[in-house]
Amino acid sequence: MSRARITLDRDFTVGEVPRRLFGSFVEHMGRCVYTGIYEPGHPEADEQGFRQDVLKLVKELGATVIRYPGGNFVSGYNWEDGIGPRENRPRRLDGAWHTVETNAFGLHEFVDWSRQAGTEIMEAINLGTKGVEEARAIVEYSNHPSGTYWSDLRAKNGHKDPFDIKLWCLGNEMDGPWQIGHKTAEEYGRLAQEAAKAMRYVDPSIELVACGSSKSAMPTFGEWEQTVLTHTYDEVDYVSLHAYYFEEEGDVGSFLASAVDTDFFIESVIATADAVRAKGKHKKHINLSFDEWNVWYQRGRDTEDQLRNIVKGPWREHPRVIEDHYNVTDAVVVGTLLNSLLRHGDRVKIANQAQLVNVIAPILSEENGPAWKQTIFHPFARMAELAQGQILRLSVDSDKYSNERFGDTDLVDVSATWNEETGRVALFFANRGLEEAADVETALRGFDARQVLRAEVLEIPEDGDRFTINSQEQQDRVGLKPLENVKATGSELRLTLPALSWAVVELEVAKA
Repeated sequence: MSRARITLDRDFTVGEVPRRLFGSFVEHMGRCVYTGIYEPGHPEADEQGFRQDVLKLVKELGATVIRYPGGNFVSGYNWEDGIGPRENRPRRLDGAWHTVETNAFGLHEFVDWSRQAGTEIMEAINLGTKGVEEARAIVEYSNHPSGTYWSDLRAKNGHKDPFDIKLWCLGNEMDGPWQIGHKTAEEYGRLAQEAAKAMRYVDPSIELVACGSSKSAMPTFGEWEQTVLTHTYDEVDYVSLHAYYFEEEGDVGSFLASAVDTDFFIESVIATADAVRAKGKHKKHINLSFDEWNVWYQRGRDTEDQLRNIVKGPWREHPRVIEDHYNVTDAVVVGTLLNSLLRHGDRVKIANQAQLVNVIAPILSEENGPAWKQTIFHPFARMAELAQGQILRLSVDSDKYSNERFGDTDLVDVSATWNEETGRVALFFANRGLEEAADVETALRGFDARQVLRAEVLEIPEDGDRFTINSQEQQDRVGLKPLENVKATGSELRLTLPALSWAVVELEVAKA
C-alpha cells in the first residue's frame, strides 16, 4: 500500500473559491446545441425547444458560467444570423466543423436557456472574420437599455430588457493556424486592444478575456502572451488558456499525471503576465481564464482521423463529432485537473470544461431519447457543490511513481477548502496508483474535527476495469458510492483510497 501525509492549516489559505471556476462551454459543434440542449419535438422539450431532461442534469452538474457560441465556430460566425424571426434566419456553411448551421438557435435562445439553467453567460465574439464594429455592436445589442438602433432591435426581437452580459471573450485561439482568421500575436494584440476599447465605450462594466495560447506546447507559447498583453494590458481583465489531455499509445502513467502540465501552464502564464505588468508599470494584475479544458478522447489519433473524415464528407447539420465515452481513468484525471484549477484559484478566476453536452462532455443525450451522466460528471458536480469559502494551502508528502512525460509524480493528488460560515472543510483526493490502495493521513491544524458529513468515492466497479464507462444501457455503472472507514478525530483525518480512484470527504469542524 502506498502512503501520503497531508498537512493543512486554517491560517494558510490561497484565496476565496472563485464560483466561475466551475464553468462549462456550449459551442455550435456536433450535437452540443442541436439534440443536446435544444431539440424541439423531444418528449421532454418545453415550448422553446429546450430539453428539460438535459437542463435537470446541467443544474445537478452545478455549472456556474457557460461560454458561448465557440470555440473555433465563433471565428466565422455572424452573430446577427441568430437573431430575429427563425423563418428569416439564413442557413450558413460553418467552415470550422464542416457543417450547415441553421441558426435556429442563437443569442436570444441562449439567453433564455441560461436563465432557465441558472448560469452566467460568457459570450465570445468573432475576431477571425469580423472586427471592431461587430464587437461594439453586439455589446450595444445585448447590454444597452434602449433608444439606439441595436438596443431597439433587441426589444423588437422579443427582449425589451438588456441581457446584461458581463463576460466577453475577444475571439478564440487566434494563435492557432487552424483558426479561421488566424493572426500573429502583433496582429491579434492590436485588434483585440481596439475591439476592447470600443466595447467598453458602450458598456464600461464588462469584463474582457484576451486570447492566450491554445496549449502549452504551441511554438509561440510565452511569446504570444507577452506580445498580446503588451498591447491589451490596460483594456482586458483576463488572459485565456486552453488544454486537452488524452492517453497516448497506452502511456497511462503520463496521462494520469496530466495535471502536472496544467500546473506548469498556469504558473508560466502568471509569470508572463506579471512580467508584462512590471515592465509596463501597471497597477492591476491580469488574472487567468482557463476557458477550455478537458480530457479529449484517450485515443487522440482517432479523434484527428474522425475530424479529417468529417471535413472530407458531405455538408450536414449537427453530425456526431467527438462524442467521447469517458471511463474511470478519465474521471480520475478530470478530478486532478479540477484540483489544479482550485489550487490556483487566487489567479485562475474562470474555468470552462469543454463541452457541456455530447461533444467531449459530462452529459450525453440521444435524439428523441434519454440523457445521462458520464463518469467525469461526478468529480465536477461534487467540487462545484462543496468547494466553498477559502482555498487551503496544502503540504503534501506522497509516495511517487515514475512516468515518461513528467518523471516522478505524486500518487495522491489533493485540494481542499474551508467554509468558515458553515464550519465545513472539504477535501478532494485522487489516487493515481493503478495497483495499490493509498493510506492517507491528513493533519488538520487549527481545526477540531467534529464529524464526517460526507465521504464518497468513484472507483473501478467490481465487475469492471479502468475502461468501464456509463452507457445508454448502463447509465449508472460508474458513480459515487460511500467511502468506508473514514476516521476524523480531533486534528487528524485518516482514510484509504482504492487504487485508481477519486474521492471527496466533507467534515464538520470547529476552530481549535
